[in-house]
Amino acid sequence: MATSYLSPGVYVEEVDRGTKPLEMVGTSTAAFLGESTKGPINEPVMISNWSQYTSIFGDFQHSEYLAHAVYGFFNNGGSRCYVLNVGTLEQAKERGEKVAGKAALYIGSDNGPGTRTGLKALEEVDDINIVAAPGQTDPAIWDALLSHAENMRYRFAILDPPEVIAKGGVDKIVKPRDSKYGAYYFPWIKVYDPVKGEIFQPPSGYMAGIYARNDGERGVHKAPANEIVRGALGLKYNVTKGEQENLNPRGINVIRDFPNRGIRVWGARTISSDASWRYINVRRLFNMVEQSIELGTQWVVFEPNDHKLWKRVTRDISAFLLRLWRQGALFGQTPEQAFYVKCDEETNPPEVIDAGQLIVEVGLSPVKPAEFVIFRVGQMPAGGEVSE
Repeated sequence: MATSYLSPGVYVEEVDRGTKPLEMVGTSTAAFLGESTKGPINEPVMISNWSQYTSIFGDFQHSEYLAHAVYGFFNNGGSRCYVLNVGTLEQAKERGEKVAGKAALYIGSDNGPGTRTGLKALEEVDDINIVAAPGQTDPAIWDALLSHAENMRYRFAILDPPEVIAKGGVDKIVKPRDSKYGAYYFPWIKVYDPVKGEIFQPPSGYMAGIYARNDGERGVHKAPANEIVRGALGLKYNVTKGEQENLNPRGINVIRDFPNRGIRVWGARTISSDASWRYINVRRLFNMVEQSIELGTQWVVFEPNDHKLWKRVTRDISAFLLRLWRQGALFGQTPEQAFYVKCDEETNPPEVIDAGQLIVEVGLSPVKPAEFVIFRVGQMPAGGEVSE
């Protein structure tokens, strides 16, 4: 309704006619669960550098895996993470808690706000994108991490394998359950410990840092693979090309040591059997897009559900996806080939409007990694010309 003007004069009004730009949410904030003899227990603490971590949770001698994972995260390009100390079984017993095994510390329990433990405590933090429990290879903990990522919708789990494989070779490597919200890396990596010297550590913390580095340098749409593992001095197992041909189709990403090229991540698959969600970068790209759209369109709630609103929503989301396409995140030579946004009478018939709903259909064509690069080389006759 227009403002009532009661006296002569000049009046200036602000009119909102432009797009409401959708901002890309962060993709590289990690959360690490682990056991430390120092620091608060079951309290997610935001950490922005290694010095801050050591001042709160101590250094390498205060935990078996957690400190090395956080150090590897920052060393490989991570800039922000949450650390949740689940404590030890001994500490839990001292507090009078009835805990049936280590897995219970990580899975946690929901006793209401401020008293949640383990993974349940991380549900209170909104800006987490990656979750890991370094060194934990119990299938129950794997399942809990994957379920957490699936239920929270916009998170991705990085899982660690057992340090030692059973006799029989790589065929005996145990794999986590099927999920499009997680990735699995093998083997453990050799790192330097100031007290113990060279030791082997799980790869999840280092991989989370590589995810962050890759997101910052190239974007979440680029697969976090063919990347150097900073801080890695060696590997627990040197996987051959033939062995990787057995592991890769199973969704087990291999870290390999290449002569003159260093120790690199040589796999980019999720542990999903669904071909649509085979690659890590596709899943994480959709996580980012879906969350960005959800947060960036909150203004739509309670607006009149009519053609004007449909056009505004279509315009705002299209502008966001056009920006992604220009950055190389979507496949296609034209925007029309890369994405579409549909919000009209077809997606919003009268019965949908009467139910108080607004339905927007969005389709994306994500870029996928060139996993198998094939050069076809043949002879050509001497002095001959290459035919078109």
